[in-house]
Amino acid sequence: MSYTIALNFEDGVTRFIGCKEGETVLDAAYRQKVNLPMDCSDGVCGTCKGHCEQGEFDMGDEYLEEALSDEEVAEGQVLTCQMVPSTDCVIQVPVASTLCKTQVGNVEGTVAAVEMLSEDSIELIVDLDGSDGLTFLPGQYVHIDVPGTEVHRSYSFSSLPGGKRAAFLIRNIPNGVMSGYLTERAAVGDRLMLTGPLGSFYLREVSRPVLMLAGGTGLAPFLSMLAQLIDKNCDTPIHMIYGVNKDDHLVKTDALDAFKEALPNFSYSTVVVDDASEHPRKGYVTHHMDAGVLHDGDIDVYLCGPPPMVDAVLKHFDAEGITPQSFHYEKFTPNQVGERA
Repeated sequence: MSYTIALNFEDGVTRFIGCKEGETVLDAAYRQKVNLPMDCSDGVCGTCKGHCEQGEFDMGDEYLEEALSDEEVAEGQVLTCQMVPSTDCVIQVPVASTLCKTQVGNVEGTVAAVEMLSEDSIELIVDLDGSDGLTFLPGQYVHIDVPGTEVHRSYSFSSLPGGKRAAFLIRNIPNGVMSGYLTERAAVGDRLMLTGPLGSFYLREVSRPVLMLAGGTGLAPFLSMLAQLIDKNCDTPIHMIYGVNKDDHLVKTDALDAFKEALPNFSYSTVVVDDASEHPRKGYVTHHMDAGVLHDGDIDVYLCGPPPMVDAVLKHFDAEGITPQSFHYEKFTPNQVGERA
């Protein structure tokens, strides 16, 4: 028996390690050449402290309260030198990956397909090298080197973790470096280098209703999240509001319909900004967040879209006095990840 442990470092790098049954996270990390912080390894100093965001484990009772207090235990803090997982886990490590003598991973792949979904959106499918695919947390992203250049662009996965085939939903930006490659030069069989996974925007354990807010190609990480929820047989209420600028920018609605069939409590609505649209819901996502989808704040909110959308949602929640139980958002900009999510 082995468990997958995601170690999320404060510089945005995620490393996945395997932890054997009965093995501590610290021992598993060192066995795989990830030098997590430690001094004593006996539960005395507290140097190896981190935060377990999801998963089950046993901490035993061999550590000192000076190293980990009862209050910290209640908050999900752990000592990796004492923590023995009994399921897959996600752990926040409060140092940079470079200080732990690890770094973001690389995987190569081959272009399997490039499809123009609309004037605004391109779908890129990549067949990954190796037998294990690429492990990531649904919602995370990778850097992809642009062939023929010395630059990379960053994109959220729209596919499930661990597969041999990875999918990305990419915004078509006029004169964009990656957009130009995909629309003008890309061919099946082209070689690509992917670096990652990266990012703190990912699906947490679902324990209450979820509201997903997607702007344009910010839909991508939610497709990955919803696919994982099918695998987990999730029956928690989940609602998505998907906003775009024009009617023909609405893409992958067939996939959303399939998720409705597979997830009994998933629903979604679409919104179009364009005044000339005949769409039944016009305006912005903030115009269509009624009380029913907010569950009086007993909700986890995930938001991915361009900066104006993120800022508008934050202001809307503040103005309406809405405080979700948790709020996770990804804001992408043209120079960083505007061709991404």
